[in-house]
Amino acid sequence: MFIRTKMLLAAATVAAMGATAQAQDAVKIGLILPMTGGQASTGKQIDNAVKLYMQQHGDTVAGRKIEVILKDDAAVPDNTKRLAQELIVNDKVNFIAGFGVTPAALAAAPLATQAKVPEIVMAAGTSIITERSPYIVRTSFTLAQSSTIIADWAAKNGIKKVATLTSDFAPGNDALNFFKQNFTAGGGEVVEEVKVPLANPDFAPFLQRMKDSKPDAMFVFVPAGQGGSFMKQYAERGLDKAGIKVIGPGDVMDDDLLAGMGDAALGTVTAHLYSAAHPSAKNKEFVAAYKKAFNQRPGFMAVGGYDGIHLIYEALKKTGGKTDGDGLIEAMKGMKWESPRGPISIDPETRDIVQNIYIRKVEKVDGELYNVEFATFEAVKDSGKTKK
Repeated sequence: MFIRTKMLLAAATVAAMGATAQAQDAVKIGLILPMTGGQASTGKQIDNAVKLYMQQHGDTVAGRKIEVILKDDAAVPDNTKRLAQELIVNDKVNFIAGFGVTPAALAAAPLATQAKVPEIVMAAGTSIITERSPYIVRTSFTLAQSSTIIADWAAKNGIKKVATLTSDFAPGNDALNFFKQNFTAGGGEVVEEVKVPLANPDFAPFLQRMKDSKPDAMFVFVPAGQGGSFMKQYAERGLDKAGIKVIGPGDVMDDDLLAGMGDAALGTVTAHLYSAAHPSAKNKEFVAAYKKAFNQRPGFMAVGGYDGIHLIYEALKKTGGKTDGDGLIEAMKGMKWESPRGPISIDPETRDIVQNIYIRKVEKVDGELYNVEFATFEAVKDSGKTKK
């Protein structure tokens, strides 16, 4: 009897130790972001937002500690691939997340598939990304969502001739193609088309071509972080004085940089998923908390990061802390919640985000520039997939 009791006690102790080990076994998130280089503002916004969310919601989910391992890929895809491999093989991460630009997200996709590790895309916006791996889920946006809507708006609001300036990589091509498709279908004409290098672009010579083509407006896509330098050169070249307005997806008017753009940005109309001026109570709380923590306003990249970490937390709650990749992806499909940007969900078929797109105009509010929303298109899916 004594021996049996000792054996039962030993078994109970081992079971308790196992349970404690599971509770202490951290869920690891490899956060791969451009913290240096031309896209550094994207990386900093997402990193800040993840930190803020974890401050607000704690660092334990379903009895599991959450550990974030931040890596800087400087938006160079070769770096992204190497870092993703190191995180999966050496650090044994349960998620890879972040991805400031499309080439970075695509570079990691085969590794996510091979390792069955969910890849949470918090920034990159090309339509095809989620098709490159069954383990990719996106909480940012696609360029098709906003570019089609600004094209329709322009065609219906007296803009007949447009010159386009887009960054020469996949998202820029998506933005251009989806804009042209809808704008020309609405009776508009593209009178000049220019593609600029992604890395360290000098916009000045291209802006002169825009000016010479005498359009009613310029359709512009440059990635988050480049809008400030674009608007500076736009004003220096006198395009604002020539009455050539800027329209486009909202990347060019990122809240992160808008306050420093000056009055040349006034009147710019863009279609986008988020504005720091979005009037919901949830967003007002988010903006206040972000400003208090980081002494600046959040932009749309911050919201992509905030919702990305929320998605991870909620998926872990649904799986009871289990980190099987297939189970986590299933848990994410169809998930809905109220974001600072408004209501969002994950399309169960495409694993892409469904969200409101707002048409906004740059105005002064209490002496500061803001993207003030004046029209809402609800529950917009990625038309890059819906038309296939």
